Amino acid sequence: MRKSYIAIGIAAVAIIGLMSSIFIVDEREKALVLQFGQIKRVKETPGLAFKVPFIQDVARYDDRILSLDTDPIEVTPSDDRRLIVDAFARYRIMDVEQFRRAVGVGGIRSAESRLAAILIAQTRAVLGSDGVTSNTILSEDRANLMTRIRDQARLRANALGVEIIDVRLKQTALPDQNLAATFDRMRAEREREATDERARGEEAAQRVRAQADRTRVELVSEAEREAEIARGEADAERNNIFANAFGADQEFFQFYRSLTAYERSLQGNNSMLVLSPDSEFFDYLKSDQSRSVTASEDNEAARLSNDEQARASDGSAQTAASQEPDQTEAAASPTN
Repeated sequence: MRKSYIAIGIAAVAIIGLMSSIFIVDEREKALVLQFGQIKRVKETPGLAFKVPFIQDVARYDDRILSLDTDPIEVTPSDDRRLIVDAFARYRIMDVEQFRRAVGVGGIRSAESRLAAILIAQTRAVLGSDGVTSNTILSEDRANLMTRIRDQARLRANALGVEIIDVRLKQTALPDQNLAATFDRMRAEREREATDERARGEEAAQRVRAQADRTRVELVSEAEREAEIARGEADAERNNIFANAFGADQEFFQFYRSLTAYERSLQGNNSMLVLSPDSEFFDYLKSDQSRSVTASEDNEAARLSNDEQARASDGSAQTAASQEPDQTEAAASPTN
C-alpha cells in the first residue's frame, strides 16, 4: 500500500514535470527560453517546444505590428512659429534576443518609453532643421518630413532590436498663447499679399490704358491726317471747278458766290447785318431796273473815260507834228 502511494507521487511529479517542460509558441509571438535570467534558446517559429522544468522559464513577445502614440510635441521651425504636433509610430520586434538584452525585464512598456523618446527627439530635429517652416509642415511636403523622421528614428531603434515601420504626424496646432499673434501675423501677410496683387493689377491696368490711349491717339491722328488729305483734295477739286466755272461765265460765278455769302450771313432766326445801301453785298438783291441803271451808269462812265483817253492821245500827236519842222530847219542851217 505504501509503495502504491510512492508510485502515485512519483507519477504525479513526473506528469507535473512533463507538463512544465512543454510550452506552445503561438504564430503571433516569439519566445525566449531563460535559465536564471540568461537566454538559453530563441523560439521564433510557432509550435510545440520543451524546456527544463522548474529551472527554465519562457518569455513571450508579440510578433505583430504594434502602435505607439507620443505625447504632444512642441517644435520650433525655422520661421520661429511654434507648433504642437502629435505623432505616432508603427513598429515591430525583429530581434527578440537583442530586444531582451536592451530592455531587460521591462518588456514592451520599457521599450515603448525609449521608442517615444527617440521619436520625440527625431521629430524635433527634423521639423526644426533649416529650410523647414510652419508652412512646410502644414503643406503636402509633410510627407517627406515624416519619411525623414522615420528613417532617422529607425537607425536609433535598431539598437533595441525594433524596426520602426512608419511614422505619422496626426495633428498640428498652435500653442494657445501664440494663437492671437499668429492669426494677426497671418492676417498681415494676407493683407500684404492682397496689396501686392492689387498693385500689380493696377500696374497692368495702367499699361493697358496707356496702350489703349496711345492706340487711340495714333488712330485719331491717322484719321485726321487722312481727313485733311481728303479735304485738301476736295478743296482743290472745288477750286478747280470754281476756276472753270469762273472762266466760262464770270457773271454767273459772281452770282453764285453772292448767294453763298447770303446763305452764310443770314443763318439763324435773329441774323442782322448793318451795311450801307450802296454796298456791293446788295448788288444781287436789287431789282432788275436798279441793276440796269447801275450798269448804264457804269457803261457811261467807261465811255467818258475812253473819250478822255482818245482826246489826250490826239493832243499828243499834234504836239509831236509841230515840233518836226523846227527840228528840220535846225538841221539844215549849219549847211548854209
